[in-house]
Amino acid sequence: MLNRIIFLVCSLILFTACHQQTNSNGEKIPVIGASMLSLQSEFVVNLKDAMGAHAKEKNVELIVNDAQRTAEKQVQQVETFISQKVDAIILNPCEVEASSPAIAKAKAAGIPIINVNSETSATPDGFVGSKDEQAGEIAMEQIAKLLGEKGNVVMIDGYMGQAAQIKRAIGAKNILTKYPDIRILAEQTAEWDRAKAMSLMENWIQSYGNKINAVFAHNDEMGMGALQALEQAKLKDKVIVVSIDAIADALQAVKDGRLDATVFQDAKGQGTGAIDMALQLIKKQPLENNAIFIPFQLVTKENVEGYMKK
Repeated sequence: MLNRIIFLVCSLILFTACHQQTNSNGEKIPVIGASMLSLQSEFVVNLKDAMGAHAKEKNVELIVNDAQRTAEKQVQQVETFISQKVDAIILNPCEVEASSPAIAKAKAAGIPIINVNSETSATPDGFVGSKDEQAGEIAMEQIAKLLGEKGNVVMIDGYMGQAAQIKRAIGAKNILTKYPDIRILAEQTAEWDRAKAMSLMENWIQSYGNKINAVFAHNDEMGMGALQALEQAKLKDKVIVVSIDAIADALQAVKDGRLDATVFQDAKGQGTGAIDMALQLIKKQPLENNAIFIPFQLVTKENVEGYMKK
């Protein structure tokens, strides 16, 4: 028990010392807490790395916590940031509704809070991300083009209740209203996970076989899992696969002609934008725009080289 008390006291001392750091001008270094959806996701890791690199450039201390796809844990992490008296909080929400109490708690404490990449029903002080409906629209439009406007699509959803899952599905289905000869054969979540998507695709192959003409996966992790299942079943030549994020694996697969397309989401732009917005709010500078949306972009074999260099 005594050892635990000593540990906690030492941790508190270290934390306090860390928060008393000053720059060369004698000014206190800003401290930003960030709660990330899941560091098992390559895109979220890319986002975190972009935030970290820009924070270092701006001489900002960034504390990053992994919410592990659990909204309850995310709210607890924000409560901890509040008790630590950070200068601002960046939230990469797990869920639209269940992560929303974090916004109210930060606002009640007078700490600026910004959502990055994903949305909550509660309104934060700022948002930096992309319009997920647009990603769904771009992906499904490309599928319709490659199908010749006719065929059966299976859709692999992200984690249910998360903004990207909801809006990417809406965007895709909006596009399908223009193409009456394309129908969704099956739709199910694989929770942004490659292995789960591979297992789901294997089940769909068992159930539907040659009826599947295309796969739309809400992110590249799931797209790559579906692709692997199709390749093992020797069906890839007959099935179109399009997904979202433009992570490294997906870009290489597009270049190699395995993945038909991905949709680029700018992790660097979102991460640097979130840090910049947080700094503006810390300095109490007015925001020209409290919601910044960075457009998605279609990536195919014809233009993939340019994205592999980003």
